[in-house]
Amino acid sequence: MPNATIARSACWPPTTIINWINFSLDAAIEAHPQLQWANYVRGVVKHLQSRNADVGGADLVISGNVPQGAGLSSSASLEVAVGQALQALYQLPLDGVALALNGQEAENQFVGCNCGIMDQLISALGQKDHALLIDCRTLETRAVPMPADVAVVIINSNVKRGLVDSEYNTRRKQCEAAARFFGVKALRDVSPALFFPIQHEMDPLVAKRARHVISENQRTLAAAEALAAGDLKRIGVLMAESHASMRDDFEITVPPIDTLVEIVKGVIGDRGGVRMTGGGFGGCIVALMPLDLVEAVRSTVQREYPKLTNGLQETFYICTASQGAGRC
Repeated sequence: MPNATIARSACWPPTTIINWINFSLDAAIEAHPQLQWANYVRGVVKHLQSRNADVGGADLVISGNVPQGAGLSSSASLEVAVGQALQALYQLPLDGVALALNGQEAENQFVGCNCGIMDQLISALGQKDHALLIDCRTLETRAVPMPADVAVVIINSNVKRGLVDSEYNTRRKQCEAAARFFGVKALRDVSPALFFPIQHEMDPLVAKRARHVISENQRTLAAAEALAAGDLKRIGVLMAESHASMRDDFEITVPPIDTLVEIVKGVIGDRGGVRMTGGGFGGCIVALMPLDLVEAVRSTVQREYPKLTNGLQETFYICTASQGAGRC
């Protein structure tokens, strides 16, 4: 089955339960002091209540195979899966966008991580065999077809990272400072033509962060067109620029991630692209390549990555674009 987080009501053999939580809807929902994962569930329910959703109790069994702390949206998948399960149980009048926003609010306000909306939206609105182009200003989305002969390869560096404890929130504050400099709500509203002539007037570090975001917005639009056209050479150029920007301007990569990118790029050349994915400071890289290169990439990474990283072992995933959250 594809990587997913599943929330369902079921009888479950006790030996398979790692831990469990319970909380009452008749009292204020507070954060769990030890089990961080439980706070994503509690936060989703709390924010459904704040939407005046008529949510009742439920017995939920939650399982999943999305790696935690790897930059692959495990928290968003949990938030959306729990929201979808409660929506189905109680016929809540909430569409995919509302469930995504509810998950984001739970993570921002209850868990304490100032994440954006991308991860929740793709978890809620993903379409089979398509990427999703998201406008985070309007929340409009456009499905972009994935070429049938292209593999999506995820490689986990197994350098663990946690958004709450990393510098993710710091980057968010720096981007907000840049937006204030331009008098806009978000850097989505700053064009390259506006930014580049006056970037020298900004705090140098804030300017670097803004340069990444503004240039990445342009690369994203270009990548959607290249993907729809099946132009892997163009995709490769854009992904290389993206990774360099994350490394040099946003400063969120780490040496093992950069090493993985270099190894993969050395195999696929201009027949695909590779970059870090997720919030940074470890986690995973993502690569797009023809199917006939997958095994060469796998064997090369298995041979070279441990030698170049003092024995780190990667985890390799060959993925496909799947449908978003819904009933199994």
